[in-house]
Amino acid sequence: MWDKTPRWLRLTLMWVFGLALLAVIFLFLAVAFAARSLPSYEELKAAQTAQTIVVRAADGSEIFELGPSYGEWLDQDQIPEEMKQAMVAVEDRRFYSHFGVDIWRTGGALIEGLTGSRARVGGTSTITQQLARNVFLNSNRTLDRKVREAVLAMAIEMKFDKEQILELYLNKVYFGGGAYGVDSASRKFFSHPATELSTAEAAIIAGLVKAPSRYSPTADVDAAVGRAQVVLRLMREQGLITAEQASVDPTAVKLKQEPGQNSVRYFTDWALPQLDILLPNTLEPIEVWTTIDTGMQRAASAAVKANAPKGTQGALVSLDRDGAIRALVGGTDYVTSNFNRATVAQRQPGSAWKLFVYLAALESGYRVDDKVVDAPVTIDGWSPKNYNGRYAGEMTVRQAFAYSINTVAAQLGNEVGFGTVASMARRFGITSPVSTYPSMVLGSSEVRLLDMTRAFASVADGGMAVEPYGIVKVTTASGEVLYQHEKPRDVRLVPDYVATQMTDLLQAAVQTGTGKAAQIGRPVAGKTGTTSSNKDGYFVGFSSGLTTGVWMGRDDNKAVSGLSGGAAPAKAFAAFMRFAVKDRPIEPFDTDTDLPDWQSEPNEEFNYGDPEDYYFIDEQGNLIEPGRGAGEPGPSSEAVTEQPRSQPGEGADGERQAVDDDFLRRAIGSGNSGGQATRPQPPQQQPPPTPLPRPSPAQPAGRGEAPNLPPSQRQQNQ
Repeated sequence: MWDKTPRWLRLTLMWVFGLALLAVIFLFLAVAFAARSLPSYEELKAAQTAQTIVVRAADGSEIFELGPSYGEWLDQDQIPEEMKQAMVAVEDRRFYSHFGVDIWRTGGALIEGLTGSRARVGGTSTITQQLARNVFLNSNRTLDRKVREAVLAMAIEMKFDKEQILELYLNKVYFGGGAYGVDSASRKFFSHPATELSTAEAAIIAGLVKAPSRYSPTADVDAAVGRAQVVLRLMREQGLITAEQASVDPTAVKLKQEPGQNSVRYFTDWALPQLDILLPNTLEPIEVWTTIDTGMQRAASAAVKANAPKGTQGALVSLDRDGAIRALVGGTDYVTSNFNRATVAQRQPGSAWKLFVYLAALESGYRVDDKVVDAPVTIDGWSPKNYNGRYAGEMTVRQAFAYSINTVAAQLGNEVGFGTVASMARRFGITSPVSTYPSMVLGSSEVRLLDMTRAFASVADGGMAVEPYGIVKVTTASGEVLYQHEKPRDVRLVPDYVATQMTDLLQAAVQTGTGKAAQIGRPVAGKTGTTSSNKDGYFVGFSSGLTTGVWMGRDDNKAVSGLSGGAAPAKAFAAFMRFAVKDRPIEPFDTDTDLPDWQSEPNEEFNYGDPEDYYFIDEQGNLIEPGRGAGEPGPSSEAVTEQPRSQPGEGADGERQAVDDDFLRRAIGSGNSGGQATRPQPPQQQPPPTPLPRPSPAQPAGRGEAPNLPPSQRQQNQ
């Protein structure tokens, strides 16, 4: 019969046979070479592709897991038989009979591709091919990748037995939610190790491989249960389980409860990047122990959501007295928007900025009971207004702060210097750019909520610097400490008497001023802030060792009707703080001020020291003593006598003096210049100014809140 075959056909068949033989030989060599190149079984077990980071709260509970989680490695005899059967049934029913590639499934796929038929159910990749792809390749859907996948699958079959392959697969395949391997999946979804899996649970896990995100029980319970029913049916059809076993109800499976709060991601997004600085390069699994209090975090998220006006966003930061962040909310919903408005966004703080104005004034010598005047004022062409255009006249510094009087803040800033106010803000941790235009005293410079909260926390701590932190320690999975937070050295920002008086002012703002809505039934000190056109609302305050800042507004910076720091932000502060401090002891504020001698000493001589130790320098740089002319040495113990002057600038002997006699008398406290020490005088009331142009948009002036003055002095702030 072969002799009767046409010559051309015989040649064609010979060529086809020869090429096929060469292909087989080439394939065999390729598989053999690949098998020799494969890592050993132990090396494959130890291989891990990325770092796992477990984030823990202050109480040690797990709040977040980042990166792949591999769980415990289970040997083939530790994996429940139901788990093996479920995986084989749904992913590769001829697993125990093929050589790495299922010819029937591959052939069916080729026929489907040629005919356009949709009768084929399931993918073409075997369990071995999936293992090869997961360990050595990527998921690109290219012919080259499929060929290499097939070669590697056959190499794996050549080097390892079926049970080893199934063990590798079940410990490495991805099941969704960051879980790699059946033990990790079991712990994530059912809160127990895979050695305790039931038939229904095994069916749920096996069903995840096809589409982990779609069938995840934490994302869609109904989809996960429906897929598990398919797995159970296939197991029964293939004789792997009985009809009775297949009748289990996957809906009865108890799933692990998720924390139920996405707001904690705002905190982890801020804290975890710090690991690049805190730790050496490592790929081993680590656990990050943080300062977050999960109860406070839930309360913070609820307070922001419940009080933020419709269409607005909100943020909240709460610091413990040592700087530990107990709660951090960067928006109303992390899933909708992960932009962190607590640590990244820069918005105008309005009158909350007056903290730095009054700190500078108190440090320069003002006291809380000193008299100031609420009157029209113009500074470099800028005329700040109170909200209703009226002025209350004379009042104390405490009243001016409590009722957030803009004109007084402007006068104080002008007196101490706008640069001094900016320096005070820098001293207290403001890191964003600060302008020195006059309008800056009303909060026209944009700041971060975390920085403002830090500044108030430093006042609460008596003027000592507070440095926010979120990571307490970092350990390996075995408990080895890689990093431990250390308390920073103490740095005093202002004298304690300044911080005490500032606390007095902040307490008055909550007790009788614009921050009444922040009252919680225990001592609270804080300050409201509202910017022009109601674009931003601020409240920052402290009580019982906890300092909390709240901001609300729109991301597009549009006005929000009715938004003010004394309303929604103050209410959110109160709602959060009632929960946050409920188990803390009540701590009354110490507002008894122990003024330094230079403020309380009645003799001016204190300001300049002992006259016998007070020296001057003449125009040539020579030292001279008080009361003597240049070049007139005389012992320092010699009494200084006042002598008549022949003319200004000359001594009695006609020699030129380094300084005039009036200054000398004031310096050494002699003559008629001595007497009581003077404290800074309140800014003088100025006549109503001629109407001037409003500040340019480049320096928008914030506005204070409407004060609750007595009827005789009632007015509101702009």
